[in-house]
Amino acid sequence: MQVKPEYRNRDETEVEVLDALADRHEEGMTVFELRAKVEEDIDTLEDALAGLKAAHLIEVSGDDDRTVIVPEDHVVTTTNDADEDDFADRIRDRLPF
Repeated sequence: MQVKPEYRNRDETEVEVLDALADRHEEGMTVFELRAKVEEDIDTLEDALAGLKAAHLIEVSGDDDRTVIVPEDHVVTTTNDADEDDFADRIRDRLPF
């Protein structure tokens, strides 16, 4: 899975977070897992997560032991959607607009 193109025009750290979450969209990731994957300091990561949460691009859920962050369904594209987008992009590139 990957992040839809319309969500890639955000801050670089936010895009890295979304990419990491898209790879594990069903099970989600903890802040510690995200920090290891994104390799940013905790303050930068916290700011990125706050921005994504405010934009309704991630969902944060927790139980007694851990907090898990997952991307919202509308942010992640399925492999079929990606293939269709690629095909449409190729057609658009060939036609004079």
